[in-house]
Amino acid sequence: MNPSHIFTVAGLYNSGPDHWQTYWENEYGFQRIIQKDYDTPVCADWIATIDEMVMKGNPATTILIGHSLACNTIVNWAHQYQRTIKAALLVAPSDTESAVYPSGTTGFIPMPLHKLPFPSITITSDDDKYVTIERAKFFSKHWGSELVIMQQLGHMGSADKLALWPEGFKIFERVLTL
Repeated sequence: MNPSHIFTVAGLYNSGPDHWQTYWENEYGFQRIIQKDYDTPVCADWIATIDEMVMKGNPATTILIGHSLACNTIVNWAHQYQRTIKAALLVAPSDTESAVYPSGTTGFIPMPLHKLPFPSITITSDDDKYVTIERAKFFSKHWGSELVIMQQLGHMGSADKLALWPEGFKIFERVLTL
């Protein structure tokens, strides 16, 4: 595992010090793709930033680890640029078409339903307030992504206090073999 080819991609409001993405960066040396605006993001800007970072290295060995709105962004990026990377882990995809999704984002609707040109695993929780199980199944099917449903983990963000989240990391290790 070469951590220089593994990028975390945070969602809306970024991933703070108590987020599992931050723990993984600190523990395993993964690098975060830093977006311009986490509070009122523009999809086109986020997509361009992902592409810039991926193209600085070797896309064929790159793995993206997205959380929440970043899942939507990664799928949109893959469709727009048609890049082939090694794989992606898409955690807690937010349904931006849902009435409960926070306002303030631009260009993230409609939800992307494009088949990813690389292998992926999507993780959702049965009690995520930003996506129903039915919608998570629908998205992962369209993305061509394996779906893992976890129990009682909420949105899998900082508030859910997953820390290093060893169960999630075990799934990430499967991504390495895709």
